[in-house]
This record gives sequence, C-alpha cells and structure tokens, in this order.
Amino acid sequence: MTQIVVVEDEPSISEVVSLYLNRAGFEVSTFSDGLSAFDSFSKKLPDLVILDVMLPGMDGFSLIRSIRDRSDVPVILLTSRREESDRIAGLELGADDYVVKPFSPQELVSRVRAVLRRTQTKLESPIQGIIQTGNLSINPQTREVIVNGSEILLTAKEFDLLYHLAAHPRQVFSRDQLLESVWGLHDFIDPSTVTVHIRRLREKIEKDPTSPMRLVTTWGVGYKFEP
Repeated sequence: MTQIVVVEDEPSISEVVSLYLNRAGFEVSTFSDGLSAFDSFSKKLPDLVILDVMLPGMDGFSLIRSIRDRSDVPVILLTSRREESDRIAGLELGADDYVVKPFSPQELVSRVRAVLRRTQTKLESPIQGIIQTGNLSINPQTREVIVNGSEILLTAKEFDLLYHLAAHPRQVFSRDQLLESVWGLHDFIDPSTVTVHIRRLREKIEKDPTSPMRLVTTWGVGYKFEP
C-alpha cells in the first residue's frame, strides 16, 4: 500500500486530510512538527510527503531542503501564504506541487494521485543514454550533470526538465507541454513553475544566465535546448 506522511500542526486539517487519503486507499502517518517528521524520515522515507510550510520546531522549507539532500520522494507543500514569492521558494527547493489553504480535500487527493502517477511513469520509463554536448554532460542513470568538468547539483525536477529538453534538441516546448511531460500535472500547477525552473537551470549551467546559449526562449511559444 502506498505510504503517505502528512506533516501539519493544525489538528483539524491533519484529520480531514488523513480521512480523505485513507478513503482513497492510502496508508497515512501524521506528524504535528517538523523535527518529529525529520527523525522519522531518517529511518524510513514514505512514497509521498504532504508538508505544511509553517511548522513548529522546523519549518516546511527547512524540512524539504533536508529531504532533497537525500531523496527524490515527491513532496506537496501546504500553506496559508498566497504570495507568489512563497510559492516560488517552495518550488525552487524541489516541491512537486503547492497547495494554498483553504483547499478542497478531494482536489488534494487528485493532486496526490497525479504526482504519484508522474513518479511511477518516470520509474518505468526506459533509461536513455548519456547526453554529451560541448562542456555539458547529462547522465540519466546516475542523474549527474557535469559542466566544465564539475558536477552541478540539481533538484529532481530541475534534472528531469533539463534532460527532457536535452533529449529533444532544438524542439520548442510550451510551458503547458513541459508541465505535462515533466510534472504530469498540467491541470493543477501554475505555468510559472516552468519559468522558475528554467531560470534556476540557467543560473547553474549557463556561462551567462542573462544571455543563455543552451536553454533558449522562443518568444511567445516556449523553450528549447540548443546543443
């Protein structure tokens, strides 16, 4: 059975989320603070984490950072903050989705299923070969990216996005197409998610991020990879 951990300090929200997830056939464990969840993750990681941003002891942003240091386990953030900067911060840290309170429990379950489908599809997809172009090397087996002989640390989504574009050189993808192919969540995630990840990738792999040579914008259409 798929195991989901809910880290939420508001008992009413935690109970409702757990109830709907249980009804949907998931096994659910709950924590009310970040440190307890962190201790649990050091022993065993679940199949997916639903994580509140505002937590006692260790906030959600710190917790997702520690998760990403050791795992690609899917994470959905919950927050009462509506500012775009908060959403962008969560996505840049490697969140797979971002849900603003108040939210529909049914929609959250749908998002959970969509994230898990995307994760399973990635696991079942045949591993392609190493992409080598100029000073850039992308290894899908080890999920390593080398630029000028040095390894570049990417989040799971940053790697998936870069590899997808590099595997289809010079093909232009719209943001909606990239959401569908890389996130598998076209109906749920703001297209600005793609923009954020492209910007972060440029900062990491481009010689001059303000004048990119690899991840190129086709204005009014989308993005492409130039080998």
